[in-house]
Amino acid sequence: MSMQEFPKKGLETLWAPWRVEYFEKEPRDRDFLEAAARASDDAEHLVITRRKTAFLMMNRYPYTVGHLMAVPYRKTADLSALGENEIVELWNLSVHAQALLRAATKAQGFNIGLNLGECAGAGVPDHLHIHIVPRWSGDTNFMPILAGTRMLSEGLRTLYDRLMEAQAKIDVESHPSA
Repeated sequence: MSMQEFPKKGLETLWAPWRVEYFEKEPRDRDFLEAAARASDDAEHLVITRRKTAFLMMNRYPYTVGHLMAVPYRKTADLSALGENEIVELWNLSVHAQALLRAATKAQGFNIGLNLGECAGAGVPDHLHIHIVPRWSGDTNFMPILAGTRMLSEGLRTLYDRLMEAQAKIDVESHPSA
């Protein structure tokens, strides 16, 4: 079979209706982290956990299923502007995120990091946040290679519910008499 006979046209169209939310947002909401920080409806903003100086939320446009973000309430782009309590809480939320993702998605590994500044790929350059991206052995597939497309196997709301269930279970296990 020559390359001219390859049914490329059939691979160029993917059905991913949830992505329309992303493309319909014009201009993109650059203040979604601040909105989530102030929100009282955590489910609407995909907030999973709130602590005193930072919170944990799902990424609405994830790199992969289960992509979470630990975010300080205080808006800053500079790590050196964070107080010690904020730094500790952000990293504690990163550890908590790993526990949730292991329980809810059976994650086997993680990519954890920050993109600081637009040239480093920060989608929100003025409000830093830590990305917690779950990984699994053998989770790479042909889609990014063929079409630069990532496939997400689970919807945001379904996963949000599973993460909240995992969090409730972890809370009970860590405070059995409460």
